[in-house]
Amino acid sequence: MLRRLAPILLTLVVVALAVTALTARPGDGRAAQQRADFVVLVGMAGLRWDDVDPQNTPNLWRMARDGSIGSLSVRSAYHPTCPVDGWLTLGAGNYAGWNGGRPGGECPPSGVAVEQPDGIGANLPDQESVVMHNQDQLSWGAVPGALSESVRCSVAVGPGAAVAAARPFGRVDRYAPQLPADPAELLGSCVLSIVDLGTVSGEDPAVRAETVRAADADLARVLAARPPQSLVVVAGISDTSRPSRLHVAVADGPGWDAGWLTSATTGREGYLQLVDLAPTALAVLGRPMPERMFIGRPAVAVEGRPADLATAIRASADADREAGAQRRVAEGFFTVLAAGQVLLAVAVLPLLRRARRDAGPFGPQPVSRRVVGVVEVLLVAAALAVPAALLADLVPWWRGEHAGWYFALVTAAVLVAATSMVRFAPGWATTLGPLGAVAGVATVVVGADVLTGARLQLNGVVGYSALQGGRYAGLGTVGLGLFIAGSLLTGGWLAQRVRRAWRPMVMVTVGVAAVVVVGSPYLGADSVGAIALTAGVSVAAAISAGGWLTISRLAWATMAALAVTVGFAVLDLRRPAAERGSLGRFLAALGDGTGGLTVHRSSAANVETLMNSPLTVLAVAGVLLVWFALLRPWGGLMRLFGIYPAMRGAMAGTAVAAAIGGLLGGAALDVAGAAGALVVPMAALAALRVLDHSADRSQPPGDRPQDVIRGTGRPASAGSEAAADAPSGTTSTEPLARSTGGVAPA
Repeated sequence: MLRRLAPILLTLVVVALAVTALTARPGDGRAAQQRADFVVLVGMAGLRWDDVDPQNTPNLWRMARDGSIGSLSVRSAYHPTCPVDGWLTLGAGNYAGWNGGRPGGECPPSGVAVEQPDGIGANLPDQESVVMHNQDQLSWGAVPGALSESVRCSVAVGPGAAVAAARPFGRVDRYAPQLPADPAELLGSCVLSIVDLGTVSGEDPAVRAETVRAADADLARVLAARPPQSLVVVAGISDTSRPSRLHVAVADGPGWDAGWLTSATTGREGYLQLVDLAPTALAVLGRPMPERMFIGRPAVAVEGRPADLATAIRASADADREAGAQRRVAEGFFTVLAAGQVLLAVAVLPLLRRARRDAGPFGPQPVSRRVVGVVEVLLVAAALAVPAALLADLVPWWRGEHAGWYFALVTAAVLVAATSMVRFAPGWATTLGPLGAVAGVATVVVGADVLTGARLQLNGVVGYSALQGGRYAGLGTVGLGLFIAGSLLTGGWLAQRVRRAWRPMVMVTVGVAAVVVVGSPYLGADSVGAIALTAGVSVAAAISAGGWLTISRLAWATMAALAVTVGFAVLDLRRPAAERGSLGRFLAALGDGTGGLTVHRSSAANVETLMNSPLTVLAVAGVLLVWFALLRPWGGLMRLFGIYPAMRGAMAGTAVAAAIGGLLGGAALDVAGAAGALVVPMAALAALRVLDHSADRSQPPGDRPQDVIRGTGRPASAGSEAAADAPSGTTSTEPLARSTGGVAPA
């Protein structure tokens, strides 16, 4: 009876703990939203933190000293975000783009037509076609002019500001082509003013300094003429060329004193998105927000900024350098990793064919022990490459002139140290020893990073970039795949070391802890990944004690994932819109009729990632090696699964979780590729060692306490735990040690 109820009880435990972990919300210490009577949004396209200093930009420096600052991601519907795209995105509160050509992917000269028929306001004759372009051709559903439509009156100064302030039909309420000598009357005529102070372009320091100096002088007039009880926001509104950069964001007003800027879209102090500026303006003014149109969330100021402004600005400028270097280095790293793992897979094939020892006097000559030892070390190094690259961000490699080479040297040093640690660990001589050690290292590295704020993943080579505007905190795509594989393999390794009846509980214990790390808003903040991992844990626990993944066991695993999904969705939908997770936002979009855009974006992201990511090569190569080699009768993996059923459960659970996480998260095969980079080399190593014992027919005495009959000093019989786990039809299992001093099973 208990045996039949075990799947049900395990499912209930996983569901209850997972939903509890996913629904907890952190108290982030954010200040209450401040109110103001006027908002002035000042934009300087291309303005970066390395342009700001007390000598050249004294007014902006004083404003940053007294107010709150952050790094602004200027993501729009296009890449790069050209100035006109940035202004349009500001006015839409959503990722928008101008319907013009971009030859060579570069920003065209801005030539927005602005008509002034009455001398008071202005009209943009192209606005209606731009709105239709965003509604019909782009996938974000942006409505340019949504910000100005939410207030009674708005002011625009300069052509860029006119693009942001124009209503959907093209009307700008009040317009001045240039900043007046005394703009006090103009800025006080409407509750919302948008000011264009020009564009900072190029990479020549002297040219940039001169442009910024002139813009800072104009900013002085704005600050002197600002209305009472007003919030002034200065933003580097866009890029001006490739590659994308992080830009300046400064907010100065009552209640915005000397802090970091952040928002619910980033979840990380010191980071803000361009789409957050429109919701911020409306929230400060106390105006209702068009939730269906806005994708951004209001910014707030939080404590924690260094008392020395120069230190805070250096940190923001350094984050910009790291994000820029990350994009250049990441593609090369994953390309080299994919190529290296494919070559290593090819090299393993002949070893697998010749690793099985024949019981008789005839058979193929076994491969040299030295060659096998070298390949085993290379397999360990291949599996540890991604964790080593994550740890490389402990060293500021991006500050050098040759950032790519510095990253390679640091990663190589970390990889050598980690591989040596595994190679000379006490468990190296066991079949599952290297696998357990590598899985443990990967789990600890990713878990420790998440527990300490995921600072290694932000702008890290194997993390996520703040420039892409997809994620700023928690667990990234590569980190998710690595953590899924590491935690489940660690659970399988631990489960294999206990009695058969206890193995599902060990898998559930480790798995639920991993689900908490992945899904909790305090930590990984990835509800989709937590749902996927729940399904993987359920599969792993169901078959960890033996047997195959039957229809009933698969049904229980599916029900666990669905139960977690439904439970979290119900609780997430009950929260305010600004506090919902990705699942709650998606279901709310389905309810208001905009869910189709979300599905379309996810599908497009899956296709783009599938075609362009080097991790796709890793995933496909891993599947081919497993299916056409390791799972063949000569491949050794089936024998490994028969002797160690907990490892079979762990690997099956990893495959299920990685596939679900990538598909639902819009990452295609990236999660599976990251997981496969760890699992496939370790599976090949374990298969090599199992095959090396295939001709053994007896269980020699062991040197562990359980291998000796208590009180006699004589060796125990062969009916050990490993023998009980042997597949049907076999009469014995692997020996505990080779006569040649080689490998013994775990």
